[in-house]
Amino acid sequence: MISEGSKRIKRQSAIRIFAQEFAEANLTSRGSGEYDPAFVITKLGIMVNRALVCGVIERLDRREGDNGPSFSGVLRDPTGNHRFNVAPFQTELQLDIEELHARFESGDRFLMALIGKSNWFEGEEGGIFTSFRAEEFCIINQETYLNWLIDTSDATLRRLNSHDNSIEADLTQESMKSSGVPNDLIEGTIMARQHYPEFDSEVYRLGILKALSSALGRTNAPEIENSEIIESVPVIDNNSSKLNSKDASQVIIEAIKRLDTGVGVEYDVLVEACTLVGISRELAEDSIEDLRDLRSEILEPRFGFFRLPE
Repeated sequence: MISEGSKRIKRQSAIRIFAQEFAEANLTSRGSGEYDPAFVITKLGIMVNRALVCGVIERLDRREGDNGPSFSGVLRDPTGNHRFNVAPFQTELQLDIEELHARFESGDRFLMALIGKSNWFEGEEGGIFTSFRAEEFCIINQETYLNWLIDTSDATLRRLNSHDNSIEADLTQESMKSSGVPNDLIEGTIMARQHYPEFDSEVYRLGILKALSSALGRTNAPEIENSEIIESVPVIDNNSSKLNSKDASQVIIEAIKRLDTGVGVEYDVLVEACTLVGISRELAEDSIEDLRDLRSEILEPRFGFFRLPE
């Protein structure tokens, strides 16, 4: 609580931002005053104090400490992972995060929206690692998530256009303004231009395309009946004590072969195909990640949809 005699600090707006832009930022700014806001400044020049992020829950861990439990989690959007935490002193959030943790531990996966304060720590080698300290969060439906994807795409495109306009400008308020950089992005753009080396902004445009493709794909993707999933599952020795990642990979690849009609096969469908033969959800999820990230045997052209390489 700020006392009446203290300088009142304006509450910062919640920025819409994709995971990749925030995760790649390593420029921070903190005022000298006790109540001055702290910021993470991205390559596109946005100064992030608070953000509204959304995604599929990927991880939610609970740790006991001297002051009570703390939680750390990951939300996945089409461009990467948002990391967040709930501290022991955030007593107003503990009951809700405990409930979500119980659901996650039971195998449930869901879409979440989270408003958080930007946070960071410096590694031993000087690297900056960003995350959010949760302020509010809730489970959301598909429509809300799709609206966030569209709004965040619009906000990111605005920053991209501003960045492009700033390239030939001098690092002054006047030059930035005359080059078409919006007033709310001028300060952050100057700081970003001074700090970051030249980079290819097209990677962020690709993120927008992934997000919009996801939004369109999920509304247009055909429904897959349970009977189709069952028919796609290959015959394997379903002794649960012997099932391993090789079995899970076989099921996932075969399900994609049989179920992909040209738009890819949804994540939950692949997980369900594995569980039908007794493979745990955790092993199925790990196998999807391994096939995609380590072995490149499946592709994720749109967020949450998988296909085989051509």
